Amino acid sequence: MTSSYIALDLETTGLESRTEKITEAAALKVIDGEIQGRFVTLINPGRAITKKITELTGITDEMVKDAPAMEEVIGELLEFSEGLPLLGHNISFDYRFLKQAAVNSHLECERDAVDTLLLCRSLMPTDEKKNLSAACAFYHIPQSTAHRAEADAESAHLLYRKLCSLYGKEREELFRPHPLIHKAKREQPATKRQKEYLQELIKCHRIDITLQMDCLSRSEASRLIDTIILQRGRLRE
Repeated sequence: MTSSYIALDLETTGLESRTEKITEAAALKVIDGEIQGRFVTLINPGRAITKKITELTGITDEMVKDAPAMEEVIGELLEFSEGLPLLGHNISFDYRFLKQAAVNSHLECERDAVDTLLLCRSLMPTDEKKNLSAACAFYHIPQSTAHRAEADAESAHLLYRKLCSLYGKEREELFRPHPLIHKAKREQPATKRQKEYLQELIKCHRIDITLQMDCLSRSEASRLIDTIILQRGRLRE
């Protein structure tokens, strides 16, 4: 059982770490059970945030337009969390995005972690919901804003402390950090030709879309080109 860790939560544009981007990051440094430091920042994902994600998180394009890109903060975030295991609710989800960002910036990111979701699945009644909000409600843990990174990281921390107090001595093996395993391949930036062709397609078909071309990966540009051609057709002569 560990009492020192980094409570981590990320908000993202979607679920797939290879194709979606981070919009907010929060890391709380917990030493001997108490929060001793915070790393919290909005992230400019380099793409429009969908209405569905805004409704879920409250994060808008306007909020992130002047925020740093992930590559500008990933080094600082990894340094802040170095030497401590991660903790979060479904931490493997956040870790996939964290490792993808690290790999894209040629940085190492191998971590151990404790997952409060797995703890809840082992310790809560089977008929109770196990998502973060439901688990906190079950254990009477107050929550502030759901689906914002800092609030969710703090909720996971408080949930972990509660579970430790209730079950830590009896089920100590459940609370030990375990290695996180995820392989991530570095994204290649979109080529000059891809960017030019994409801009020509957008102009030709008069598509109302805001793109930060310098943030596009090669695979993202390829998928976007294919989507436009499928829906609108190729360039007109």
